[in-house]
This record gives sequence, C-alpha cells and structure tokens, in this order.
Amino acid sequence: MTDKERRSTTNKSLGKAVRMLKLFSAQEPRLSLAEISLRLDMPKSTTHAILRSLVAEGLIEKVGGEAYALGTAILALSQSVRVNVEIRDRAAPHVRALADLAGESVYLTLREGDRILYIYAVESSRRLIARTAVGDRMPMHCTGVGKAILGHLPEAEARGILERAGMPRVTPNTITEMEELMEELRAIHERGYSYDDSENEVGNYCVGAPIFGAQGQVIGGCSIAGTDPQIIGARAGELSRALISACLDISRNLGYVPASVFRGAYAAVR
Repeated sequence: MTDKERRSTTNKSLGKAVRMLKLFSAQEPRLSLAEISLRLDMPKSTTHAILRSLVAEGLIEKVGGEAYALGTAILALSQSVRVNVEIRDRAAPHVRALADLAGESVYLTLREGDRILYIYAVESSRRLIARTAVGDRMPMHCTGVGKAILGHLPEAEARGILERAGMPRVTPNTITEMEELMEELRAIHERGYSYDDSENEVGNYCVGAPIFGAQGQVIGGCSIAGTDPQIIGARAGELSRALISACLDISRNLGYVPASVFRGAYAAVR
C-alpha cells in the first residue's frame, strides 16, 4: 500500500469514527450495534471494529449489555477545549500587542502532558513554513516555549518529561544530551527566558517565557519567533523584557499572584 493509499484509508476510518460519535445525543444517549450499523450504512463487522477502538480510548463505553454510550473521555476533551478557549481569549490582546511591538511572529502554547499545544498565534508573513502552527503539538526539548516551561518546573519533573518523550534530533542544533539540556534549563530559570537557536526549524530563532496559572504552576508559554538571528542576539534583551511582561500580564489575567520575592521569569519585570 502506498503512503497516499494509507492516508486515504486513515481519513476514511477517522470520518466513520466521527460520524459514529455524532449519532449520540441527549435524546438518544444509548444505541445498539445494530442501530449504529444501520444509521451509518456500515457492515456490523466494520461498525464493531470502530466501536472497539473508541471504547479502548474511552470515547465510547458499553452499557447495559449490548448498548453503547459516549464515554467519559469526551467530557475531558470538552473541558480541555473550554479551558483552551478561555485562556486563548484572555491572552489574545497581549499576544497581538506583543506581535505589533516585536514585528515578529508570537505564539501562545499550553502544556499538554509531555508536549506543548499551540493554541493561538499572530504570524509574520516572513514565517518560513506557510501553514499556521496553531493546533500543532510539539516536543519541549527543541522549542523555545517548551524549554521555558521545562526550565520553570522542578528538575525531577523536567527530567521525567524528557525521559518519557525522548530528545530526538530535529535539526543539527537540537540538544539531544540530557545533562547539556538540564544545564541550559537552569540558566533559563535564572534569567527567566529561553532561546531557540534553530533547534526546531532551521533558520528560525525565538525567545520564550513561561505562563503561570492561578495555583502558581507553569501551564504554558509564549514566544517571539522569526528568521532574524538577532532575535537571540542584539535584540534579545529588548524582546525578552517585552515577552516576560506580556506573560506576566497573561498570568495575572488567569489568577496568578506573583510572590513578593520574584525568582526566575518575573525577576526581570519587578
């Protein structure tokens, strides 16, 4: 099977699964295998195979012997969407203002397990990749925002993320040695912001800083990125101060109350 044929098969299966999920409603919270098969005009064997996959992921659960209903994982997904939208809407004005000031792309991300999720961006026309980054999930070890998040986590937690996710080489500049990156994370914590020296995308440079939630935990990050090497050179001081200030404003909007004695990211904007 060619790559094109595999993609087509995957897309068809995904489409069937989405249609299956959409069958359930408040009026009909439970459906049998026969009902689902009939409504989707699919063989029972195909229907059962897709149901089995959805049950394994917690998106559908079997109830009352032969009936199926939406699973609890759907609730977690919908809650995540609401949280992401709330954070995005509160942060968007600060992201836009920062992009205007910097004249570069600005990205807003959230930590999602051991990866980062891009939820909002104001992207420069000079961006190397034509498509938007919003919706992408990326590793932490090679991205500016990812390193900013790691640098403000307890060291043991940061190590755990890197051990689970791995540190694959994405570009020639990607840091792939644990101790080398841990040393950089300590420096990031002290100065409050990170550098990405073409570590995730050749010819792209960025500075990143963390965003904190109401409980004081690191929940995401923001970055200024572009093709100008001076983003991490002569411009780094000015851009990082603006970035940290914007991240502090976003964090405050989310209920974060800085400690009276600042360390790390927000020491620079006391």
